[in-house]
Amino acid sequence: MRLHRNLCFAVIDGLTLIFNEGKYADKVIQQLLKRDKRWGSRDRAFVAETTYDIVRWKRLYAEIAEVKEPFDRDNLWRMFAVWATLKGIKLPDWKYFENTPTRKIKGRFDELSKIRKFKEAIPDWIDNLGEKELGAAVWTKEIEALNEQADVILRVNTLKTTKEKLQAELFDNDIETEFLANYPYALKLKDRANVFSTEAFKNGLFEVQDASSQKVADFLDVKPGMRVVDTCAGAGGKTLHIASLMENKGQIIAMDIYANKLHELKRRAKRNGAHNIETRAIDSTKVIKKLYDKADRVLIDAPCSGLGVLRRNPDSKWKLEESFLEKIKTTQQDILQQYSRMVKPGGKLVYATCSVLPSENQQQVEKFLTSESGKDFIFVKDDKVLSHKSGYDGFYMALLEKKA
Repeated sequence: MRLHRNLCFAVIDGLTLIFNEGKYADKVIQQLLKRDKRWGSRDRAFVAETTYDIVRWKRLYAEIAEVKEPFDRDNLWRMFAVWATLKGIKLPDWKYFENTPTRKIKGRFDELSKIRKFKEAIPDWIDNLGEKELGAAVWTKEIEALNEQADVILRVNTLKTTKEKLQAELFDNDIETEFLANYPYALKLKDRANVFSTEAFKNGLFEVQDASSQKVADFLDVKPGMRVVDTCAGAGGKTLHIASLMENKGQIIAMDIYANKLHELKRRAKRNGAHNIETRAIDSTKVIKKLYDKADRVLIDAPCSGLGVLRRNPDSKWKLEESFLEKIKTTQQDILQQYSRMVKPGGKLVYATCSVLPSENQQQVEKFLTSESGKDFIFVKDDKVLSHKSGYDGFYMALLEKKA
């Protein structure tokens, strides 16, 4: 591979914004890709994948390059040189790469690869926590899996098409996909492609949604004609899946504390042809109280650490703080206590997170079930999805039933 100066400059500019200004990697990369209209798909892939790669391995590369935060541009070029050397890419004779100690880089990599926190490029506190909660053997496998690049998985919108028809339409656009066993609505891209520019996406035939995330709506056991409440709906990935499972019959109330996310959900619902979704911003407790004992199904896709989705959000491990984790556990329990009251007798509740930590998952459910609000609920089943076993995001979901 030959390095092109303008592409490398884009990567360095992106890393400056992500590491030094705390910007979100996905937003930065979206902006970078609009920088030069002459860039082809290979150029854009280089910018996106290289930026994500250096973000993912920040701790390891910084240690090898012997640089510390905040990184100035020279530091970032040194980290870039480490990335290129370890990828086996020949460094051009640019001033940024003068005196790059190629042999030393490889030797240092071999040395650091024996220490998990460097090998997997994670903060000490996350490494300690993962080992404490999952055990050393499982955590070692899990964090390795969470550092792999995520596959692109589509969820077919059954309100508008079938998996077979969608696969054929994408094939006509030179996008090859494959079915996934045990994931009835999923298509996996064989090679990365910009699926958002396809007519199939514009016509609402699919959404991009990880295979693990697709399990949640199924777990909720919805039926056409029910009243379902998605309490932390966000921009509505799971809401839209629920709508397709309900065949547009019945009512889905999508709620969130962020009204702007619900605006995005409305736009997506229109594209998907999902007509049974009503959005409600949670601007006071009244919104919740009005629905006490009224819902057949309630989904609580709770805010969490996001440690199960590090493959697609590698910058989040550098932004996450220990104090946030303690706060979010309190929030999770508060939400469970309040929102569970919307389930009517005989109805069902799913508590889900995109975390792999038992303290955010089964321990929260256990705590809820022993509380005053939880005494009316029976534990039915749960699913602890680990990335190193599934090959997809780490997830947790528990199904509870309210006594009739």
